[in-house]
Amino acid sequence: MWESSSVTSIIAHRGASKVELENTLAAFRRAVTMGAHAVELDVRRTRDGVLVVHHNPTLADGRVIAQSDHRDLPDHVPTLDEALDACNPLWVNVEIKNDSSEPDFDANDTIADDTIALLARRAEGDRAWLISSFRRETIDRCRALRPTIRTAWLTVTIDADAMSGIVNDLAAAGHTALHPWHGTLTRDLIQRCHAVGLDVNTWTCDDAERMSELMVWEIDGICTNVPDVGLSRL
Repeated sequence: MWESSSVTSIIAHRGASKVELENTLAAFRRAVTMGAHAVELDVRRTRDGVLVVHHNPTLADGRVIAQSDHRDLPDHVPTLDEALDACNPLWVNVEIKNDSSEPDFDANDTIADDTIALLARRAEGDRAWLISSFRRETIDRCRALRPTIRTAWLTVTIDADAMSGIVNDLAAAGHTALHPWHGTLTRDLIQRCHAVGLDVNTWTCDDAERMSELMVWEIDGICTNVPDVGLSRL
């Protein structure tokens, strides 16, 4: 069962993205120096099979990452390995971008295989990682491949009538957490998750008063562009 933690984890969304270019080594290093507890970042795969960190499927010039070789990407786009090095010693929420509406959609979830293989090779250990995705099949694949790595499902809205079934199913499948958008997050949802052993990490909250409210509700983690603000509310 879930046990209350005295400290909410402050998770730097794409690094310290308010003061540095998001999803860059500079943003990740700034999050570390700010004192964040964790970093969230986005993973995509290039045409030549390199896992890189970038939120959108396309670069600023319109090129599709999945149709580009790693050597042709801008210098500020790090590989996943480089990004994880920059985040050390924090734990990292690795969001696998795999949306059916985007040009790099991978229906077979082989990007999950590649991500798990990379994380498993690293020395930090499985507890250093939390893999999330909006695609439930992607985290299910990660869970099947390596159940010792934590997994979480990202959501925007959850229908109130379906809430209990969704929460119970997620827990029964062995996942670690639910990652709902803070704008639709309720205290009731947090309590339902905790009752079945799920953590709740919410995104992306930059408002100090809302952060404080979520902490009163015993939220496990807050993903934010302003980790310094979140830390000031602990």
